[in-house]
Amino acid sequence: MDGQPILEMKGISKYFPGVTALDKVDLDVLPGEIHVLVGENGAGKSTLIKIISGLYRKDEGSYFFNGREINLLSPNHARTLGISTVYQELTLAPDLSAAENIYMGNLARDKLGLVDWKRVYKNAQELLESLDIDIDSHIRVSKLSVGFRQMVEISRALSLNSKVLILDEPTAVLTDKESQILFKHIRNIQEKKVGIIYISHRIAEILDLADRITVLRDGRKIDTVNAGSVNYDSIVRMMVGRDVNSGYTGRKTGEKNFMEIRNFSSADKKVKSVSFGIKKGEILGIYGLVGSGRTELARLMFALDKKSSGTFLINDKEVTIKSPIDAKANGMGYLPEDRRLEGLVLDMDVGKNICLASHREISKNGLLSAQKEKAMAEHGVKSISIKTTGLRQKIMNLSGGNQQKAIMARWLARFPALQFLIMDEPTRGVDVGAKSEIHNLIRGQAEQGLTVMMISSDMPEVLSVSDRIIVMREGEISAEFTNSEASEEKIIFAAAR
Repeated sequence: MDGQPILEMKGISKYFPGVTALDKVDLDVLPGEIHVLVGENGAGKSTLIKIISGLYRKDEGSYFFNGREINLLSPNHARTLGISTVYQELTLAPDLSAAENIYMGNLARDKLGLVDWKRVYKNAQELLESLDIDIDSHIRVSKLSVGFRQMVEISRALSLNSKVLILDEPTAVLTDKESQILFKHIRNIQEKKVGIIYISHRIAEILDLADRITVLRDGRKIDTVNAGSVNYDSIVRMMVGRDVNSGYTGRKTGEKNFMEIRNFSSADKKVKSVSFGIKKGEILGIYGLVGSGRTELARLMFALDKKSSGTFLINDKEVTIKSPIDAKANGMGYLPEDRRLEGLVLDMDVGKNICLASHREISKNGLLSAQKEKAMAEHGVKSISIKTTGLRQKIMNLSGGNQQKAIMARWLARFPALQFLIMDEPTRGVDVGAKSEIHNLIRGQAEQGLTVMMISSDMPEVLSVSDRIIVMREGEISAEFTNSEASEEKIIFAAAR
């Protein structure tokens, strides 16, 4: 790596009403360096990269690019300089093709200035194949899984001739195999002297990838260290200021199934004759690679999609669930894979988002009780430590981890009427401290009798939280393990064989 920073931030501060998001933060990035930025949700990481990429204006401090002080005006200004950003929340146009998304704003044109669609799709296909992404460049993005959408987003950034590439949680929804492919290409980009700012909560990949690590906490820079001088425990201590215990403690569940599905199938064959049961108070982990049918199964169970066949039993009694309203009436709850697209009303405040699933319980004669709504929301915020300036703060302005907590609070507010909770990627984009809190919360609710089905692509999470693990492959169950039987090798073998 060269000694002269390509990008340098000095004393950067950013203020929002009632909140100091960044307090005199320094950061520099060298050509050919992978500089990892870590911290809990709400630490200031997202605010800092939005300033670097031109989405936010700094309130204090200096910004240098190639040794020259600049005043960044917009994201387009940043891209013109050679700063490209892939955000944690996808920015794709779902009704356009993969190729159109990859080259959006940079479509190949012929001599007459018209879009050369043949070249656009050819270039996109070559780029996707070079990244080992097995999709057709003509496919509409809305038809892709979240994992493949993420890969299209990354492909778009890699199609630009960037001097600085910012990757915000790029592996949050990727499988281990996809992550390794991404890492290979990140290192290729590094060799071209591109400075890379990499944000992740996955400590193992941080230690594997990073040259240097900068830790933020509560909007302040804690330290910048060489990756070789730290380990898992020291990074966690800097991030959260406390010890984090994520180990599986072992629990006993009942012998009788509380819930059972038999021969569940979808019309598109993404789910094929799936059958299993879950005991009361059990945490059932569902693992599978992208395209395995795990999310599609959850959507069928909550009646978000229609099944072509299958029987649903609760306490040995067959129930008819034709809609999410029916599911909720039978004691079910659902945390979707994409919280912003499917789980939140972004223009509404924190309190109203928490109470969305309980309107009947907090209403009288068809009118919402403001007093009951406030009490329920306050309890939700306090019980799972949601960091917010108040119940009336818009949910879109919370960090990703606190947004996820708000959805959890929404369903937990219904306990004990809530008996069965489906959680699809419950800690996606959540920092290590908040992840530990969510894991403890899941275990605590299970101890009180809540039955949980947890879908996760995070192998340590599956192994550390689940009482039993089901592995899916190509729409079917390929293996089942108790926690004591399970190992990373066994699960990967069952998922990818």
